[in-house]
Amino acid sequence: MNLKSVLFIGLFLALVGCVPLKKYQELESNYARCQEDQAKYKTEAIDFGSRLKEMEVQVGLMKSDLTTLRDDTARVMDEYRAIEVELKKTKDMNNVLETKYASVLSAGSRERAALINELEDTRVQLQKKEDRLSDLEKELVSREKVLIKKEARIQELESIIQKKDDASKALKLKIAAALTGFKDRGISVVERNGKIYVSVEAQLLFPSGKTDVNIDGKKALIDLAVVLESQKDIDIIVEGHTDVDPLKSAAHPKDNWELSVLRATSVVKIMLENSKMDALHISAAGRSEYHPVDINDKAKNRRIEIIITPDLTELFELISSE
Repeated sequence: MNLKSVLFIGLFLALVGCVPLKKYQELESNYARCQEDQAKYKTEAIDFGSRLKEMEVQVGLMKSDLTTLRDDTARVMDEYRAIEVELKKTKDMNNVLETKYASVLSAGSRERAALINELEDTRVQLQKKEDRLSDLEKELVSREKVLIKKEARIQELESIIQKKDDASKALKLKIAAALTGFKDRGISVVERNGKIYVSVEAQLLFPSGKTDVNIDGKKALIDLAVVLESQKDIDIIVEGHTDVDPLKSAAHPKDNWELSVLRATSVVKIMLENSKMDALHISAAGRSEYHPVDINDKAKNRRIEIIITPDLTELFELISSE
């Protein structure tokens, strides 16, 4: 073998060796970025859930306060009516005393003095009742204003929540209609806790152990993306899930964690590349084998879950405002 042949073989081997290394480095970089994104979105999801729970607690407390306020107002109103009755009786008594006083003006000074004292005591009682009645009127007016304000605020909150619920139900129907052709092929659409979960079994999307989406799976994802592209007030997390069978490989994906992340990333890319969806509102995450839906059915656990969450910014702003 001459020197030219040796150099050619050496150059060929060097080129062949560079390609896998470059691909490996690219996958390593993508995997690290996906892990960072996953941590960020997991934190955001926890924060969102906490804020939603806090909002629900605050709405519940407001309703409880409103009930207490209504009960107190009813009590004040009862007292007000009772004092009105007492006031009328006192006024009637005062009229009787004044009539009696006029008839005994010519009587002795002792009887007249006693009658004057009795009349004065009645007038003092009358004034106290009138003062209390005036205070109750002011309290009732103040409570009525607070009641009206609280009722209006609760109605506003419940109206926004209802709109979000109605929008979620309508979106669920649109998604289910778009995926009708894949209904018996491992796709389910459910609404739970105000979110929409689109679950796609891995066998529809990926060959075993692979991260590239097949033709049928790509069509289903595009149909879904077309429905979601017109939704401007939602956030989407695409989660990859695997079964418990270990995946060990020198190449990528190396294990179930990496497989779940890379599959979720592949789904996100297809949806973004084939629609007008806003990339700011969609993210990819990997959950590996740790969130199974059926411990007896590995096929169901190997899946992609697309979780669609309504944007509750308006509600959070309203609940936190005074």
